[in-house]
Amino acid sequence: MKAPRKIIVYIATSADGFIARPDGDVEWLNRMPTTSDHGMRAFYRTIDTILWGRKTYDWALDYDKQNGNKGGIFDTKLANYVFSTKPPKQKTSGVEFVSEPLKGFAQRLRAMPGKHIWMMGGGELIASFLDVGEIDEFDIHVMPTLIGEGIPLIAPRHRDVPLHLLSAKKYADSVVRLRYEIPR
Repeated sequence: MKAPRKIIVYIATSADGFIARPDGDVEWLNRMPTTSDHGMRAFYRTIDTILWGRKTYDWALDYDKQNGNKGGIFDTKLANYVFSTKPPKQKTSGVEFVSEPLKGFAQRLRAMPGKHIWMMGGGELIASFLDVGEIDEFDIHVMPTLIGEGIPLIAPRHRDVPLHLLSAKKYADSVVRLRYEIPR
């Protein structure tokens, strides 16, 4: 029997726990010199679905446009779901908008055959999936930089979620990869 599909938050944070500056800027990530992909190519082979929050989707479109592309940031070989109560008038190729309750959507998605599911973020969507018990793992890359303020990995709420460490790895560029599962 094939292992069930997991929803995995695969993300980078600053050493002080932020995924972006307050305005959504992540250029601090792009300025880091590196010769490693920190396991990204291997992780990408394990997924066939990406879950995006609306703000992350909008940021990705803007980033793509600023770099001279037109919607090419969304890999159309994968299923891309964007969570929003107000989908845009103009659709993006390879992207489906979701406005239904998260728990039912996640359970239906898990029941479909396929690979694991990448929870891209942002912090609000991660928190919402965490609140309904639909995140299995966190794969966090802690970048060796402090940005002082910004968007936290998970939107603040009163919660207590125990994590079980699966692995920790230090890379030559001082990035640390922490893999946790949420015990069931």
